[in-house]
Amino acid sequence: MNTQIKIPPTIIAADNLAKAECAPRAKVFCQLHEVTSPTVTTEAAAHYLNRRPQTLRLHSCNDNGPVRPLRINGRLAWPVADLKRVLGVA
Repeated sequence: MNTQIKIPPTIIAADNLAKAECAPRAKVFCQLHEVTSPTVTTEAAAHYLNRRPQTLRLHSCNDNGPVRPLRINGRLAWPVADLKRVLGVA
């Protein structure tokens, strides 16, 4: 005898919601050629350069990275024009 237990759809939906809430939230960045602001955050610059944000912070401290950030009130702002130049994006 083959008996299967039917699970109500509301329980399945609640289970999927719980799994989605536990998953780490990934930041979504638009493509570099679509960026309209003159600068981006360290996290965005790291995404475009395929590096970790801490690597860019280290480059900033040592002044030896491919892009030199602007320091605005103690925060790093990475020029989009320089990122596009380094990556060859028109």
